[in-house]
Amino acid sequence: MAFGLFRKSDKKDEKKEEHSGPRYYDLTVKDIVAETKDAIRIVFEQPAQKMAYKSGQFLTLIVPVQGKEVRRAYSLCSSPFVDADLAVSVKRVDNGLMSNWLPDHLRVGDKVKVMEPMGQFTTEYAQDKKRHLMMFAGGSGITPMLSIIKSLLTQEPDSIVSLIYCNRNIDSIIFKDELSTWETRYEGRLHVIHILDEAPMNWQGYSGLLNHDMLSKLLERIPDWGLDKTTYLMCGPEGMMKNVETLLAARSIPANKIFKESFVQGTIDKDKKEQQQASGEAKAREVTIRYDGQEFKVMVEPHRTILETALDQGIDLPYSCQSGLCTACRGKALSGQVKLDEEEGLSQSERAEGYVLTCVGHPLTDDVVIEIG
Repeated sequence: MAFGLFRKSDKKDEKKEEHSGPRYYDLTVKDIVAETKDAIRIVFEQPAQKMAYKSGQFLTLIVPVQGKEVRRAYSLCSSPFVDADLAVSVKRVDNGLMSNWLPDHLRVGDKVKVMEPMGQFTTEYAQDKKRHLMMFAGGSGITPMLSIIKSLLTQEPDSIVSLIYCNRNIDSIIFKDELSTWETRYEGRLHVIHILDEAPMNWQGYSGLLNHDMLSKLLERIPDWGLDKTTYLMCGPEGMMKNVETLLAARSIPANKIFKESFVQGTIDKDKKEQQQASGEAKAREVTIRYDGQEFKVMVEPHRTILETALDQGIDLPYSCQSGLCTACRGKALSGQVKLDEEEGLSQSERAEGYVLTCVGHPLTDDVVIEIG
């Protein structure tokens, strides 16, 4: 994502070796660390052909659960500049298929199939840069933030980070000790402020909902580097991020200085989106998909996505989150019109060039041709 240097990268500019579709790896589990009672860190050994990635990106884990292949995207908490291994964080969620299977069944030494790192919540680092990253994280939203923190502090000696981290209680703070260690090691360059919903009696920090008055007090404790050198990042529950966006807007922070990473598709405006997509999808339409040197034709029924239709017919297309956020299923519409339920994963330039996301895509015309890879 781009804030000066965070950006939504255009895939056509990425320097990759020529190959069709994403790469897959079988990674060995090196360690499993209990971060809290309901969150673990999974550490993977780097494969023989070292996997390159950027801080802020995610891995898609692919495991058989209840006889079915399940895919879920998890942000990397490791830094390519600091850590020899790869690591992701997984937090249990109610009725979460993968998030509960992994801590219950995964063991050290197991092999896990993963899709190559993806994601655009990234930035480039340089020794001569001087900037202030203002971070808002909630719960497991700390995961990509930790990766970025480690990279920025080690790669940009004149840059600083301020982190406001919201959690239910003190026992649910993921990476609590590690954040404290980095704050001590880089004293004056990393400021961590914890906010708890349920604070213990001896809690000296902030508690309750992050509101305008609290944010004003917090910002008094945080260095003010001005808008030109400050970028605002957020990752956490949808409600928290909506709240932060409102608070920042009230302080006249421009939208182009604010960047967020979403783990799940938003539900706040879901009814509005469903009403918008209702028109134009009243009949089945044929879609041509070009992938991995082959051409497939699928008939997409109303209110079914292009991806789920293709998967049902045994076409092994790339995908991960299935909510229009990760872009693993990204393709270019060479002709026809495609309606997307969710466009947040694509940059404005990508949309202008005809790129679509098959996991949230519905054909609006009978001449849709999509090229993937």
